[in-house]
Amino acid sequence: FVFFFSLLKAVYMCEVERHHPEVLQNQDKESFSRLEDPLPAVVGVTYELCAGIVDKPGLSLEEIACGEVLEECGYRVPITDLRRITSYRSGVGVTGSRQTLFYAEVTDQMRTGEGGGQPEEGELIEVVEIPLEDSMKFAYDETLPKTMGVIFSFMWFQNNIAPKLPKK
Repeated sequence: FVFFFSLLKAVYMCEVERHHPEVLQNQDKESFSRLEDPLPAVVGVTYELCAGIVDKPGLSLEEIACGEVLEECGYRVPITDLRRITSYRSGVGVTGSRQTLFYAEVTDQMRTGEGGGQPEEGELIEVVEIPLEDSMKFAYDETLPKTMGVIFSFMWFQNNIAPKLPKK
């Protein structure tokens, strides 16, 4: 499995609220900037799937997905190599956004860059590889912050792809 982790401000703020509830009770910026014991940035890091906003008129979901894989993970994936899994709602209590999940296999030969996203847009992305034999342990490890999409994708892979792989 190849995916990335990134720093999310909302996740960080939830941790600040949990560790320093008094900060958000005084909701002015000055009291937050004077936090005497700030949390390390790593508490806002989560494991996520490669993703992007559908904001490029004239491009299909598949074209946008391929662009995001290249930008965030550094792999050039042909559109014909994408497999559409399903669409679902996420953030239903806040944004109600619709997400479409694709699957693609990548090889070292498809790697054309480091990935990492666009720092000028606030992206902090590191590509992470999880060995297949550790995937379900990773999916259920509550100490590793991840989205439901990550867990769902691992379960989908175990049910649909892993059984067809050659046994070692």
